[in-house]
Amino acid sequence: MAADDILTLAPPPADSRVAYGSDPNQFADLRIPKAKGPHPTIINIHGGFWRAKYNLDHTGHLCAALTSKGIATANLEYRRVGNEGGAWPNTFADIRSAYNFLLQNARQHNLDPHKFLVMGHSAGGQLALCLAAHEPSVIRIVSLAGVVDLERAYQLHLSNDAVVEFLRGTPEEVPDHYREADPMQLSIPKARQWLIHGDKDDVVSSVFSRDYLAAKQKRAGKEKEDLHLLEIPAAGHFDLIDPRTKAWGQVEHTILQLFV
Repeated sequence: MAADDILTLAPPPADSRVAYGSDPNQFADLRIPKAKGPHPTIINIHGGFWRAKYNLDHTGHLCAALTSKGIATANLEYRRVGNEGGAWPNTFADIRSAYNFLLQNARQHNLDPHKFLVMGHSAGGQLALCLAAHEPSVIRIVSLAGVVDLERAYQLHLSNDAVVEFLRGTPEEVPDHYREADPMQLSIPKARQWLIHGDKDDVVSSVFSRDYLAAKQKRAGKEKEDLHLLEIPAAGHFDLIDPRTKAWGQVEHTILQLFV
């Protein structure tokens, strides 16, 4: 089994697809448990370095696995670099719109609006944490191998300067965009944050999550945040989103515990 074959494996079908906007990329795939609701709900944001090349299909697998455990899932699609209207700030605007749409229409879809968790993988981890910084009602966050430091992503030229494409410039050219988008620079005092990373991640190093935790723990006073790190031995970038891997058990357990 190749580590990244989850990217091309067809996911189990969703129960329904709902539009939260008029653009073809503004929708969410819902998977709802068969038991009586309303259900605790995970809003999932896929990765792919914010580029249109990658869509939500590959995270349908983890959404289906979590729904089988009694959690409703909303797998988000959004405008990405290469789509009309994609990149900052519209990509993030889509995430906010989707979140507020699901919150406002929760009962209609048998979701419990008091038990929402926002989760993102890779670039989706950045979007999830950014959402928590700008929407105080987000109180549960999981970042899976997240790109949680955008200036470092620029310094390392991750994925051929993907962050420069996403934010429409370098930190010197568009400092405001980095201030608004970079989880490392944002205050997230309301949400319980779990950062999960594999120590063999060769796409986004686990140093991103480790240093994010260390930097934020040094901040005093009102900026103190509720932070937790799970570093999984021998796990790579895609192991965290593949229910067939050894790492998945720890990922799933950590997520489910946030609803207890």
